[in-house]
Amino acid sequence: MPRKRRKLSKEMEADIAAAQRKVELVMAMIHDIADEDTQGEYLAGFGQISAVAAHLAESYQLNGFCEETEGALALYRGLLERFEEEYEL
Repeated sequence: MPRKRRKLSKEMEADIAAAQRKVELVMAMIHDIADEDTQGEYLAGFGQISAVAAHLAESYQLNGFCEETEGALALYRGLLERFEEEYEL
Protein backbone atom coordinates (compact mmCIF):
# COMPACT_ATOMS: atom_id res chain seq x y z
CA MET A 1 0.00 0.00 0.00
CA PRO A 2 1.51 3.37 -0.95
CA ARG A 3 2.37 5.88 1.75
CA LYS A 4 0.19 8.92 2.19
CA ARG A 5 1.68 12.15 0.97
CA ARG A 6 2.72 14.40 3.79
CA LYS A 7 1.07 17.77 4.07
CA LEU A 8 3.45 20.74 4.03
CA SER A 9 3.14 24.27 5.38
CA LYS A 10 5.41 27.21 4.50
CA GLU A 11 4.54 28.89 7.82
CA MET A 12 5.48 25.75 9.79
CA GLU A 13 8.74 25.46 7.85
CA ALA A 14 9.58 29.08 8.71
CA ASP A 15 8.73 28.46 12.38
CA ILE A 16 10.94 25.37 12.46
CA ALA A 17 13.85 27.22 10.84
CA ALA A 18 13.44 30.06 13.35
CA ALA A 19 13.37 27.53 16.22
CA GLN A 20 16.58 25.91 15.00
CA ARG A 21 18.31 29.30 14.72
CA LYS A 22 17.10 30.27 18.22
CA VAL A 23 18.43 27.00 19.68
CA GLU A 24 21.83 27.61 18.06
CA LEU A 25 21.92 31.20 19.34
CA VAL A 26 20.98 30.30 22.90
CA MET A 27 23.43 27.38 22.96
CA ALA A 28 26.21 29.73 21.82
CA MET A 29 25.24 32.22 24.53
CA ILE A 30 25.25 29.46 27.16
CA HIS A 31 28.67 28.22 26.04
CA ASP A 32 30.00 31.80 26.42
CA ILE A 33 29.23 31.75 30.17
CA ALA A 34 32.53 31.63 32.01
CA ASP A 35 31.33 30.04 35.28
CA GLU A 36 31.07 26.27 34.76
CA ASP A 37 28.39 25.76 37.44
CA THR A 38 26.17 28.44 35.94
CA GLN A 39 26.81 27.12 32.45
CA GLY A 40 25.83 23.61 33.56
CA GLU A 41 22.64 24.92 35.15
CA TYR A 42 21.68 26.75 31.96
CA LEU A 43 22.49 23.70 29.81
CA ALA A 44 20.30 21.52 32.01
CA GLY A 45 17.47 24.04 31.78
CA PHE A 46 17.77 24.35 28.01
CA GLY A 47 18.30 20.66 27.21
CA GLN A 48 14.61 19.82 26.94
CA ILE A 49 14.00 22.78 24.63
CA SER A 50 16.80 21.66 22.34
CA ALA A 51 15.41 18.10 22.27
CA VAL A 52 11.89 19.32 21.46
CA ALA A 53 13.22 21.50 18.61
CA ALA A 54 15.11 18.51 17.15
CA HIS A 55 12.02 16.31 17.49
CA LEU A 56 9.91 19.00 15.81
CA ALA A 57 12.23 19.20 12.78
CA GLU A 58 12.47 15.41 12.47
CA SER A 59 8.73 14.92 12.88
CA TYR A 60 7.98 17.53 10.22
CA GLN A 61 10.41 15.84 7.81
CA LEU A 62 8.73 12.47 8.34
CA ASN A 63 5.07 13.39 8.79
CA GLY A 64 4.68 16.92 7.47
CA PHE A 65 2.11 19.31 8.90
CA CYS A 66 -0.04 17.37 11.38
CA GLU A 67 -1.27 17.43 14.98
CA GLU A 68 2.02 16.03 16.25
CA THR A 69 4.10 18.79 14.67
CA GLU A 70 1.64 21.47 15.78
CA GLY A 71 1.80 20.10 19.32
CA ALA A 72 5.60 19.96 19.26
CA LEU A 73 5.77 23.57 18.06
CA ALA A 74 3.40 24.71 20.82
CA LEU A 75 5.45 22.77 23.39
CA TYR A 76 8.68 24.33 22.09
CA ARG A 77 7.24 27.83 22.33
CA GLY A 78 5.93 27.24 25.86
CA LEU A 79 9.21 25.79 27.10
CA LEU A 80 11.22 28.58 25.50
CA GLU A 81 9.00 31.24 27.06
CA ARG A 82 9.37 29.63 30.50
CA PHE A 83 13.15 29.32 30.05
CA GLU A 84 13.45 33.00 29.08
CA GLU A 85 11.44 33.97 32.18
CA GLU A 86 13.52 31.83 34.57
CA TYR A 87 17.01 32.40 33.13
CA GLU A 88 18.68 35.64 32.10
CA LEU A 89 21.10 35.54 29.19
